[in-house]
Amino acid sequence: MIEVGKVQTLVVVKETEQGIYLNETKASEREILLPKSQVPESLQVGDTIEVFVYRDSRDRKIATVNRPKFVLGELAPLKVVSVNRIGAFLDWGLERDLFLPFKQQIGRIHRGETHLVGMYVDKSDRLCATMKVYDLLECNPNYEVNDVVEGTIYSFKEAFGAFVAVSNKYHGLIPLKELYGDYKIGQTLSLRVRNVRADGKLELSMRKTTHLQMEDDARKIMDALEENDGKLSLHDKSSPEDINRELGMSKAAFKRAAGRLMKEGAIEITNQGIIRNW
Repeated sequence: MIEVGKVQTLVVVKETEQGIYLNETKASEREILLPKSQVPESLQVGDTIEVFVYRDSRDRKIATVNRPKFVLGELAPLKVVSVNRIGAFLDWGLERDLFLPFKQQIGRIHRGETHLVGMYVDKSDRLCATMKVYDLLECNPNYEVNDVVEGTIYSFKEAFGAFVAVSNKYHGLIPLKELYGDYKIGQTLSLRVRNVRADGKLELSMRKTTHLQMEDDARKIMDALEENDGKLSLHDKSSPEDINRELGMSKAAFKRAAGRLMKEGAIEITNQGIIRNW
């Protein structure tokens, strides 16, 4: 059976003015067209060719030698090229844009944005995109604690944190306590594996291992001092919310980094805040 959404090797069964017709075998019925503009010059009846199958603007199955940015079973970040009242259309590398129905969107999306999506076949056997990718992700990746991975945020849940697709393939979560700063759906981040759960899902952190993160945090404090004439209104008694808003880090991380800078003689901390010494 010739299926939409997949790359398949098919047999050339006949040649016409419109192009060549392909099928699984010479004896099969239901042929599909590969347009003449895409037919290699040397291709003849009886030869095989690898093509991607989808539906054209008249909902007919059609073949192409061009490769889309992803196929069924995969995820990919795609750019929104247009939006209307029933959904959006995404650039997936083929002549006809991929439809993202309104019901398959998460939040409001706009033209020009890039969103991580999966692909499914709807009731009419047409290919569509979905931002609801949780059920398309896999467990048991080959990652270990403290590995650095790339992940794309695809959903937020107040009780849990940010749900992330690691390498556009695996389940990941940034727990609420690990989220610092403002982030949005579709954003791709460099993350550290904090834990590999028994079910194979990954718990992630935006922060590096403690000693490396302390260096980054100390640098962030010094950069903030540089931008504010050597003074910051943060100190030991500052609230976690104020520290997160000003520096994008937890209070514990702030105290570790500030303590290190004090030992090095780079700063002083008073009841009014931090003062740079040099």
